[in-house]
Amino acid sequence: MNHHTLPPLGLALCTGFLVPWLLVRARWAQQVPRLALAVWAASGAVFTGAAALLPAQLILPSTTGHRLGDALFTLRLPPAAEFLRLTPLEYTALVVAVAVFAVPVTGFARVSLRARRQRGRHAETLRLVGRYDPGLGVTVLEHERPAVYCLPGRSRRVVVSSGALDTLTAPQLAAALAHERAHIAGRHHLLVAAAEAFAAVFRHLPLARHGGSAVPLLLEMAADDRALRRCSRDALATALYALAAGRAPRPAFGAGGPSAALRMRRILTPHSAGHPVLRGLATIVAAGLAAAPLIIACCSFPN
Repeated sequence: MNHHTLPPLGLALCTGFLVPWLLVRARWAQQVPRLALAVWAASGAVFTGAAALLPAQLILPSTTGHRLGDALFTLRLPPAAEFLRLTPLEYTALVVAVAVFAVPVTGFARVSLRARRQRGRHAETLRLVGRYDPGLGVTVLEHERPAVYCLPGRSRRVVVSSGALDTLTAPQLAAALAHERAHIAGRHHLLVAAAEAFAAVFRHLPLARHGGSAVPLLLEMAADDRALRRCSRDALATALYALAAGRAPRPAFGAGGPSAALRMRRILTPHSAGHPVLRGLATIVAAGLAAAPLIIACCSFPN
């Protein structure tokens, strides 16, 4: 086997199997959800790149594979003019790599467009049955069950049921609205689409299987943390309790839902001892060190 397949193989194994195994067991992930989300997103991007590079390295001869590995790991890509002088074998490897890389990218585009159409249809319905409240800056929907959710993207808006207006106090409502606006400001719908597309393409991969459930929860926790900049912990926790039974439409983010109990406990429980960011960085370093021997072994071979 071409030894230059070792770096992409090592990166694929590290990000596809080791990193999710570490993340699902890491207590710090829920304490610093934005860092955990960054690790999930970076792992998905690295795995996709490694999966695209691996078949190309299998096709290429040793000398060309060595040059390609050196160029990628030193971030020194060849000039564009050199692509015009590729051999047929090198063109074949390039086409295969692009085709593999295009599969999850196409899936992301398909999931994003489908979700955008769903949000657009729901927005049209809200324009017919809802009423805009200029004081709150939200769309009010007549429904007895307390619910607060948002439509992100081009149809962005926050929706509040009349039951929520009757049930929530002013601080609780402000906390719920801050949570939903954090989803919109953070463009969290893009990460959800990426996780869904990745899980559809690599459904048996631990990174996809665990990330598909972890990313939405971490996004809710990240929105909670941003909302806490504007409201108290008690206000947000009691708002989640009141909205726990509420359900949001499929392409929307809801303040309540199945994760409300876990998030309430997280909001009201102080973090454990130790610095979660440092523990998170230690996990990242440990995963990186796991792939280092393969990269060093590759670079130790002569051209």
